[in-house]
Amino acid sequence: MAASELYTKFARVWIPDPEEVWKSAELLKDYKPGDKVLLLRLEEGKDLEYRLDPKTKELPHLRNPDILVGENDLTALSYLHEPAVLHNLRVRFIDSKLIYTYCGIVLVAINPYEQLPIYGEDIINAYSGQNMGDMDPHIFAVAEEAYKQMARDERNQSIIVSGESGAGKTVSAKYAMRYFATVSGSASEANVEEKVLASNPIMESIGNAKTTRNDNSSRFGKYIEIGFDKRYRIIGANMRTYLLEKSRVVFQAEEERNYHIFYQLCASAKLPEFKMLRLGNANNFHYTKQGGSPVIEGVDDTKEMAHTRQACTLLGISESYQMGIFRILAGILHLGNVAFTSRDSDSCTIPPKHEPLSIFSDLMGVDYEEMCHWLCHRKLATATETYIKPISKLQATNARDALAKHIYAKLFSWIVDHVNQALHSAVKQHSFIGVLDIYGFETFEINSFEQFCINYANEKLQQQFNMHVFKLEQEEYMKEQIPWTLIDFYDNQPCINLIESKLGILDLLDEECKMPKGTDDTWAQKLYNTHLNKCALFEKPRLSNKAFIIQHFADKVEYQCEGFLEKNKDTVFEEQIKVLKSSKFKMLPELFQDDEKAISPTSATSSGRTPLTRTPAKPTKGRPGQTAKEHKKTVGHQFRNSLHLLMETLNATTPHYVRCIKPNDFKFPFTFDEKRAVQQLRACGVLETIRISAAGFPSRWTYQEFFSRYRVLMKQKDVLSDRKQTCKNVLEKLILDKDKYQFGKTKIFFRAGQVAYLEKLRADKLRAACIRIQKTIRGWLLRKKYLRMRKAAITVQRHVRGYQARCYAKFLRRTKAATIIQKYWRMYIVRKRYKIRRSATIVLQSYLRGYLARNRYRKMLREHKAVIIQKWVRGWLARMHYRRSMQAIIYLQCCFRRMMAKRELKKLKIEARSVERYKKLHIGMENKIMQLQRKVDEQNKDYKCLMEKLTNLEGIYTSETEKLRSDLERLQLSEEEAKIATGRVLSLQEEIAKLRKDLEQTQSEKKSIEERADKYKQETEQLVSSLKEENTLLKQEKETLNHLIVEQAKEMTETMEKKLVEETKQLELDLNDERLRYQNLLNEFSRLEERYDDLKEEMTLMVNVPKPGHKRTDSTHSSNESEYTFSSEIAETEDMPLRTEEPSEKKVPLDMSLFLKLQKRVTELEQEKQVMQDELDRKEEQVLRSKAKEEERPQIRGAELEYESLKRQELESENKKLKNELNELRKALSEKSAPEVTAPGAPAYRVLMEQLTSVSEELDVRKEEVLILRSQLVSQKEAIQPKDDKNTMTDSTILLEDVQKMKDKGEIAQAYIGLKETNRLLESQLQSQKRSHENEAEALRGEIQSLKEENNRQQQLLAQNLQLPPEARIEASLQHEITRLTNENLYFEELYADDPKKYQSYRISLYKRMIDLMEQLEKQDKTVRKLKKQLKVFAKKIGELEVGQMENISPGQIIDEPIRPVNIPRKEKDFQGMLEYKKEDEQKLVKNLILELKPRGVAVNLIPGLPAYILFMCVRHADYLNDDQKVRSLLTSTINSIKKVLKKRGDDFETVSFWLSNTCRFLHCLKQYSGEEGFMKHNTSRQNEHCLTNFDLAEYRQVLSDLAIQIYQQLVRVLENILQPMIVSGMLEHETIQGVSGVKPTGLRKRTSSIADEGTYTLDSILRQLNSFHSVLCQHGMDPELIKQVVKQMFYIVGAVTLNNLLLRKDMCSWSKGMQIRYNVSQLEEWLRDKNLMNSGAKETLEPLIQAAQLLQVKKKTDDDAEAICSMCSALTTAQIVKVLNLYTPVNEFEERVSVSFIRTIQMRLRDRKDSPQLLMDAKHIFPVTFPFNPSSLALETIQIPASLGLGFISRV
Repeated sequence: MAASELYTKFARVWIPDPEEVWKSAELLKDYKPGDKVLLLRLEEGKDLEYRLDPKTKELPHLRNPDILVGENDLTALSYLHEPAVLHNLRVRFIDSKLIYTYCGIVLVAINPYEQLPIYGEDIINAYSGQNMGDMDPHIFAVAEEAYKQMARDERNQSIIVSGESGAGKTVSAKYAMRYFATVSGSASEANVEEKVLASNPIMESIGNAKTTRNDNSSRFGKYIEIGFDKRYRIIGANMRTYLLEKSRVVFQAEEERNYHIFYQLCASAKLPEFKMLRLGNANNFHYTKQGGSPVIEGVDDTKEMAHTRQACTLLGISESYQMGIFRILAGILHLGNVAFTSRDSDSCTIPPKHEPLSIFSDLMGVDYEEMCHWLCHRKLATATETYIKPISKLQATNARDALAKHIYAKLFSWIVDHVNQALHSAVKQHSFIGVLDIYGFETFEINSFEQFCINYANEKLQQQFNMHVFKLEQEEYMKEQIPWTLIDFYDNQPCINLIESKLGILDLLDEECKMPKGTDDTWAQKLYNTHLNKCALFEKPRLSNKAFIIQHFADKVEYQCEGFLEKNKDTVFEEQIKVLKSSKFKMLPELFQDDEKAISPTSATSSGRTPLTRTPAKPTKGRPGQTAKEHKKTVGHQFRNSLHLLMETLNATTPHYVRCIKPNDFKFPFTFDEKRAVQQLRACGVLETIRISAAGFPSRWTYQEFFSRYRVLMKQKDVLSDRKQTCKNVLEKLILDKDKYQFGKTKIFFRAGQVAYLEKLRADKLRAACIRIQKTIRGWLLRKKYLRMRKAAITVQRHVRGYQARCYAKFLRRTKAATIIQKYWRMYIVRKRYKIRRSATIVLQSYLRGYLARNRYRKMLREHKAVIIQKWVRGWLARMHYRRSMQAIIYLQCCFRRMMAKRELKKLKIEARSVERYKKLHIGMENKIMQLQRKVDEQNKDYKCLMEKLTNLEGIYTSETEKLRSDLERLQLSEEEAKIATGRVLSLQEEIAKLRKDLEQTQSEKKSIEERADKYKQETEQLVSSLKEENTLLKQEKETLNHLIVEQAKEMTETMEKKLVEETKQLELDLNDERLRYQNLLNEFSRLEERYDDLKEEMTLMVNVPKPGHKRTDSTHSSNESEYTFSSEIAETEDMPLRTEEPSEKKVPLDMSLFLKLQKRVTELEQEKQVMQDELDRKEEQVLRSKAKEEERPQIRGAELEYESLKRQELESENKKLKNELNELRKALSEKSAPEVTAPGAPAYRVLMEQLTSVSEELDVRKEEVLILRSQLVSQKEAIQPKDDKNTMTDSTILLEDVQKMKDKGEIAQAYIGLKETNRLLESQLQSQKRSHENEAEALRGEIQSLKEENNRQQQLLAQNLQLPPEARIEASLQHEITRLTNENLYFEELYADDPKKYQSYRISLYKRMIDLMEQLEKQDKTVRKLKKQLKVFAKKIGELEVGQMENISPGQIIDEPIRPVNIPRKEKDFQGMLEYKKEDEQKLVKNLILELKPRGVAVNLIPGLPAYILFMCVRHADYLNDDQKVRSLLTSTINSIKKVLKKRGDDFETVSFWLSNTCRFLHCLKQYSGEEGFMKHNTSRQNEHCLTNFDLAEYRQVLSDLAIQIYQQLVRVLENILQPMIVSGMLEHETIQGVSGVKPTGLRKRTSSIADEGTYTLDSILRQLNSFHSVLCQHGMDPELIKQVVKQMFYIVGAVTLNNLLLRKDMCSWSKGMQIRYNVSQLEEWLRDKNLMNSGAKETLEPLIQAAQLLQVKKKTDDDAEAICSMCSALTTAQIVKVLNLYTPVNEFEERVSVSFIRTIQMRLRDRKDSPQLLMDAKHIFPVTFPFNPSSLALETIQIPASLGLGFISRV
């Protein structure tokens, strides 16, 4: 095909880019041959001129169509080149969050640096059994392909996982091993798969470390062989390790750590058992602190240590050996802290009593002085003498580090050997799958010996990979009979020869190591001389003479020669090793027992990694004649041998490749660095695979796929009946160059780019067709729109013109009316204005005249008052002046007197001071002082006299003041009288003024009254109009109120109904959950019972076999054992006495391993039972509360809950008994350990048999007690339950009638107020009702407590009554009931003394209970009378037999009796519907009716459920005879026989369905004829006469119900196994609507080796199978309700499996596939309608699948679309919705992918939704089953027993 046809305008190409590696661009101009420049436009809109290489003239790579982007397989791309691969990986990783992609036979895994929910057990189950190309790429798909090919081809497999450090190699290998462990299981009871997985934590702790690229980097390579037996179950494993990086023990780079185990030890140093290690913080040790990063974020080293120890224990490493390992590791840490001091340049010493060395010596058990000496010295041996030479400090430090690395390497090897021993199996290995976790190609700035060995290993692996890819391509071409042309691929054999051939790099290195004076420089010169300019792959750097360059397959690598010789020799001093071998610590010499070559231990490199091979089981002892040369194998030589052994192993297996890619160096989640990705893709061989594929025919289509995809390019005449010839004819026309394609037997092979060309032609054809369709439809739509618009315009014009005319006429009428209104209105306004002005003028005149008169009066009054005020003010001023003058005089006198007193005081003070001084100077002045004292006394006397005079004067003064006061009062009285007189005058004047004012007011009031009269008239008129308006408003308000009342009533009823429905649904969910838990618990218990039966059978078989061996169980039995755990305790307890009767020769020693596993399972069941019991208590409490809140709850649901709780209690008690039996058996077995412990007559055997017998007897007694208790409890609860309900709701209809009767506005207002009060009343009633409900709940809790106490008392009473005879027992129970009722009566009389209504209701319930007791008494009397009659009949028969019957019969009667036809109907009439059989015929009955019965013959020829009817009629006869032993024996044999049939033929749907139907019918018969009123409602009178009379078989009904649940679960598993292979093919893959789904290119994943040879299933196959199931169920007479439950379960399986596969298959997530799924679902719904099963709930189980199909078809662009999706997909979880959107893949170019922003919008909207994070549905989920009572209308006396059943020994009674 010419380039001009492809490089046209708008074609998209890839151009190189320094930043993004490759950039996408679009051609702006067609390319023409000879053009040197291409005009391009980048995606960001920038134009660019791209110049072609003038030499090669190579055009840029073409970009694949968008429809091919994001494919699962890179080989499905049409253009196979580096940018296409890189872009496809980026789109899948960033946009779709898919980390796995196929590249031919390689799985490319990109590390997401984030935990993804894609590795759960549900995902494992989804991939198990699937073809590799059918599911999305996954590590599980590769593991499944390896497992399947191992089983199919009988050939060993290998999974090779490679990649850089941090790419996820270890995790990928771990998940592959987990897949094998989960899918295959273990062939023994030792749980080998758990041990295989447990080896991971150990190897990670001692072999992984934190690096700058990875927090858990594997610093060694390992190859794990997982062994399988002939049944392909894991039996063991073996591990080989390669190239351990020992240098990390003594040195870590910045931000790196040592091996994890050292930090785990330091973190756990505080544990008591680690005290002796004397460890501390990791920063205290030289070997753990160099990296400066002792902690990994998110990792708890203490917990990791616990996991490591737990894994060691699981692998059989004892505690003593574990402590030994930890001692050695702690010793290595302390050895690193040993410090040296230099004495001179050639010698050094260790400080005396150096603590680190002392601790090291104690831990290692070596002598301190000896170790100290040889750390600082070395021994030199010559031919004649031996010298001891001191070493320098640097040499001593290097020797110390070498010793530490050597010890760690030996310990690593020892642990690997012990892990292999633990994983070794004694069973012969049939095949194995190897998992190789090995380092990828490495290149750093400085590359040394380690990188050389790693890249050498990768060269060998790449060569093997290329050869395998080449081989597969050749096989494919030969199979399709295509001419084979040799594909040129890169062969790296020259590079391998350069490294490993004779005189190669390794050979020269070993030779130089043998030279006495060999150095790195001399070795480099030998390399230059040997290979430089002779080998094209070997180069010498320009600026260095100590390095060399090798051209590897991935890149050129420059290696520095420095250190190569030392690392290759790996020298450790012999004397130090001898000191360690002489250790008192036993484990340390054990590490070196296989190391007799102490001079140069070659299993370790001094600063690199160690190659480790498998250690033999027995250490090889060296021969005395061996030379030292044989012992000194170099590290390179050992690594080369190990690598050759690995390649031989891989070449003998079928390889599977996993290439791990590191997307970025910063460990950012879902961040893609194109440069780093391309570098790794080139290094890991992915691009080489692409190149090999592109060189041949990479695109491959089957003829049918090609025809379906490119049918649009064919004309009708080109389509022939032969698809192959049609494709050939079309291709010859479309692609002229025949070299671009080849026709194979089943496929068409295309060269690279041809599919893109065909896609372009197809898209152009579809685009042209779309344009033509659009043109036609748009023209038709526009023409239709034009006609519609024209018609509408005419209609609008007509209506507008008429409207305008009507408007003009209306305008004329309004104009005339307006003129008349204006005339009268203007006249009214002018007249009104005149009247207002006139009245205003009169009012103003009257107010003005009054105002002037008032002003004159006020002026006269002011002048009079002013005269009075002046008089009083002047008098007051004169008095004030007098008072001020007196105060001033007194003040002056006071000031003067004060001044004189101060002078006097001053004089006195001066005299006092002079006296004191005089006193000091003249001490003898006392006489003078005495004199002065006398003077003072005299002055005091004078003072007293003056005071007396002063008091006399004061008395005189007071008398005078009193006189003056009396005069003043008299004057004041006269003044007041004058004031009163003046006031009278003023009052008279005011009265005159008032009279004048009154006169004026009367005149003005007269005028105002007249005005008011006018105003009142106007106001009354306005009031009338306003009242009318209010009346209309009130009417409207009345209507709105009526409407509101109706709406409120509706809302209240709706809310109450919604609450009731919600609570009912919640209770139903709780009931289903409880039922499911109960059935699961019963399932587990049954599995234990089956396991016990298997152990019993194995014991029996071991007796018969002369030598010990293992018998393989039947596949059906093993499946039942693993999945199917349902049985009955009654059957077990009834079967146990029979087992005791077995011959002693068949009793054999017990298998202890199986017994211990059974014991472990019992302990797990006990824990689960405790958890279930706690949940059960909580649920029962919730149910009791909901009973108190919900008054109208149906009584049937409560009865079911009580029934379920009683069943759980019985089951738990039986589990406890099983536990006690096992404990007793354990004790008996622990007494003696001999093999004869379980032999007949041994103590353990006797204890077991005694326990089984006693337990069976005790169980019968307990069940009778439970039945009596249950009946009494139910009767008590019914009596206590309240009968009357109060209605607190207001009747809305009465309110409406009352409102309608109101007519007056006053009544309406009152109604409005009443409505408000009614609302308040309703609120208060609701609150009171809430409080009453809470009170009732509390009361019910109290009643429950009292019922529990009453229950205990009843149990005690029953225990006492059971010891009495039957008659006394009945009397005692009746007496106790009367006593209890009397006590309750007295108690309730006191309780309800204040409330007569409650007391009355209580009395009514009491009377009802008394009536029930009377009825019970009457029934007992009837029973007694009936028994007496039977006794009389039997006595009479016995008497007749003794006398002889023939004496009482005449000869005529004897002759006539056989020929009287009248007697035949009489005998049939007397037939009681019972069947009689002898006791010894019971086994024959069970054998013919159950064990050897063929369901198909019974279902076709006989009535449904005939075996059940026959068994029940036999039970009836045993009940009639009152033979409890016969009843028990028959029922037990029946149940055990049904179990045996199901165990033997459990995979046959007809058998399981037949016995499920018969078990249910037998159960219904036991209920129908039990005599209980609840089950007798639908019986005829004749059927009521056939009820059981002597035995209550309620316990056996429970056992049969449990058996029915077991059979139902087995039926579900059988139909699941039948439907499973059909579902995916029929629902997803098959095109029910032809031509809708477009087939896309599939690549190499659809290999013939992965495609099974089965026929293709369609939807019709599923429907036919459903019809078959339904017809079988109907033929067997299964209950209709049970058929609905089976159909619901089938549809759930179909929906779950289809949805799970849809979520794991990107090729199925498209619009057309959504249409196919919806069509298929509609066909299933149509099937439900045809079978009248739409109400079975089956359609609802398909809702998640329907919503997923709708999600594929809806629009996915805008926010409105996101809102619609969120509301539509209610049955899907958030994870499922996002997964479908991520997987959505367009099939045609016209479809668009879902944008990342839209998916984020969906996630944001759904973040508040609380749903399960699980991605897949649980396809194994089984809905809890119920068996509704379905009575039979068939009369037992009409049933005939056909002779074909072989039951001639049964006679009718």
